[in-house]
Amino acid sequence: MAQVRKVGILTAGGLAPCLSSSIGCLIDAYTRVAPKVQIVCYRAGYAGLLKGDSLKVTPAVRRQALNLLQFGGSAIGNSRVKLTNAKDCIKRGLVAEGQDPRQVAADQLIKDGVDVLHTIGGDDTNTAAADLARFLKHHNYSLTVVGLPKTIDNDVYPIRQSLGAWTAAEQGARYFANVVAEHSANARMLIIHEVMGRNCGWLTAATAIAYRKLLDDLPFVPALGLRRQQRDVHAVYVPEMGFDVAAEARRLRAVMDREDCVNIFVSEGACVETIIRELTARGEEVPVDAFGHPRLDKVNVGGWFAKQFAEMLGAEKTLVQKSGYFSRAAAPNGADLKLIRQCAEMAVTCALKGREGVIGQDEDHGGKLSAIAFDRIKGGKPMNIDAPEFTRLLKAIGQPKGGK
Repeated sequence: MAQVRKVGILTAGGLAPCLSSSIGCLIDAYTRVAPKVQIVCYRAGYAGLLKGDSLKVTPAVRRQALNLLQFGGSAIGNSRVKLTNAKDCIKRGLVAEGQDPRQVAADQLIKDGVDVLHTIGGDDTNTAAADLARFLKHHNYSLTVVGLPKTIDNDVYPIRQSLGAWTAAEQGARYFANVVAEHSANARMLIIHEVMGRNCGWLTAATAIAYRKLLDDLPFVPALGLRRQQRDVHAVYVPEMGFDVAAEARRLRAVMDREDCVNIFVSEGACVETIIRELTARGEEVPVDAFGHPRLDKVNVGGWFAKQFAEMLGAEKTLVQKSGYFSRAAAPNGADLKLIRQCAEMAVTCALKGREGVIGQDEDHGGKLSAIAFDRIKGGKPMNIDAPEFTRLLKAIGQPKGGK
């Protein structure tokens, strides 16, 4: 414990309902078990580290740390910065021409005297931190990196449940509970609910399941036209599952004729490759982010699905709504808070023992909470479309399970 004098904390990547609360839980845990350890928080993720922009955790902040559990977003700010993408870092003005961002980050950590770095982010964030630690060790500086798994997509190998994902599904369901009422303002209404999830449909499926549970508790009045069927989910499309457009159009056309509306839940990553091929064939360029991922806001999956189905279903009006920014910025719910606290406690314990890795429920070891080695951390874990809860969802809404 004596060898840990100073700890750094940063959050990076997109938002999730766990960032501020994870910071608060880490600060609180250190205050209780190792109060003499100094703590600094780098602002705006790796951007702040590169610029040397940090905030000291004062005694007053320590006393207020648990206040952060009531807030969404990141109190210290996020950014999408890849330390191995020097060109992008130079373009953003984070490093000078000819500088290696890893060296700049390493020099800052050495200057600040940081012994432990806690990274709260997805696979890109945590593997970047591990790469930074290796870089520092190669230059004879010991840095222990202990990460926390943040992604509402819940798609990190081999972690069973990433922080904030349960809350995101719950909030997405609440979001759609209001949006769905728009069917009562127009005849033959097609509503597309686009849910975040680049490669994984877990959040889309979990949101649909959570939304249908909300419907279970509502007192419908069928005699007055207030029927569950009009507010139900009629189709769910995820990246892991293919489907026959013509067959689905026939099935959903029958729903439209019967209910005067159709409600579709779709992952933002569903059919992306098909859409990109269509855009490229038209001579349109799809921009990529710092990590080389296609910009999904430019791909516009929800719009593509609306265009595909509107005419075939005979829709008079189409509405595309995205719940991502609403759901990912929420404060964590009770289930997430419990997991966040557990992970933060173990993160501090591991840090003080010099044991690095990403804290999570290891699927390869029965879901045991442990520090998972960085070389086992990988993004892009697909949802299991044969999982009982997803199979029950499809059966309940009358949708056939397609292959990929």
